[in-house]
Amino acid sequence: MDQDVIIDEAMLDNKNLLVMKIIHYLIVERNYNPIVLQGAENEIWLENLDEDYKIVRIVTGKIINDEQFKFDIFKTNRIVKKIKKKTFTFNIKTLSIFLDLDKSIEIEEPKNIKCVNARDEKEIKDNNVIEKIFPDMKDKLKYTEEGMQLFLKITSDISEHSAKDSEKVEKVFKPKYPIITYILIFLNVFFYVFPIIYNKQNYVLSQFCIFGDYVRSGEYYRLLTATFLHANIIHLLCNMYALYIFGSQLESFVGKVKFILIYLFSALTGSLMSLIFLKNGVSIGASGAIFGLAGALIYFGLHYRVYLGNVVKTNLIPIIILNLSLGFMMNGVDNWAHIGGLIGGLLINMALGVKYKSKTSERVNGIIISIIFVAFLIFMGFIYSK
Repeated sequence: MDQDVIIDEAMLDNKNLLVMKIIHYLIVERNYNPIVLQGAENEIWLENLDEDYKIVRIVTGKIINDEQFKFDIFKTNRIVKKIKKKTFTFNIKTLSIFLDLDKSIEIEEPKNIKCVNARDEKEIKDNNVIEKIFPDMKDKLKYTEEGMQLFLKITSDISEHSAKDSEKVEKVFKPKYPIITYILIFLNVFFYVFPIIYNKQNYVLSQFCIFGDYVRSGEYYRLLTATFLHANIIHLLCNMYALYIFGSQLESFVGKVKFILIYLFSALTGSLMSLIFLKNGVSIGASGAIFGLAGALIYFGLHYRVYLGNVVKTNLIPIIILNLSLGFMMNGVDNWAHIGGLIGGLLINMALGVKYKSKTSERVNGIIISIIFVAFLIFMGFIYSK
């Protein structure tokens, strides 16, 4: 047993300890996550898509000439492109920290890849690039523990941090019963069936649909009531199926309160957009609000794109584009409500924030932009288009 400990301690040379300290800092202090890459030897990749530098590489292998360095840059660019596609991220700035790069090599940095040559802990702490990107790293690399005690502390801290992250992700993605979605489906079905039973379809439509002159004359409630009315059974069934698909997912991800706020806000912005472009045309249906749920899902998926990036890119966005395209090609489809709801859902989700991901500044920006967007729609719908 003692021999195993001696062997392990012998393996903890200065370079390995430095690598462990940097990894500990990036994971515990900056919330980076390791990336598993097949065939990547003598290098460690970590990602945090919420940081300015979303990828950090720690290269421990020896690079002795310009050809090796250029090949390393080429390989890095190729891997980053794959990460972009997987995470649906357009711009990924990468920091490469070389711990064994020959001093004679002339560093040529391509766009979005910053290279640092630091052979020991002192050079890491004194490096201006690292200090600018991670100003607190210098102090965080100081430890009272040494050798095996330091190794045990670092591995323990990383394991604890990983466990907390896993718990957060589980809370977000754990399926929840979509009670609000079912209530909204019930209300839409009720307001379609009830007037038919009592032969009041025309009366209900005339009293609660969006009609420009009536809305502008003070019947503002029509902006929301119209979103619970449908023209026929096909219209109702298509919207309710989409509401079930998008609604049950989004409600599970964001919670009941945020979900109903997103739904109603999207319904409002969709109706206001209709008011602008349809002039005195009639508009009904829940599709504006449903497109808002899709917009909110896109925003949520971008924050959790490690888990949902492929779904957003290959499923959600193509469905939205297809439906908007069909809406412009078909008569009788209020595509402006779809666009207004889509934008509204994305903006209000920005304002409400994504759990464990959104920063305060991001939410404040979302609130400001949402207010400006609604104010613009009100001005265009009630004053400019009057």
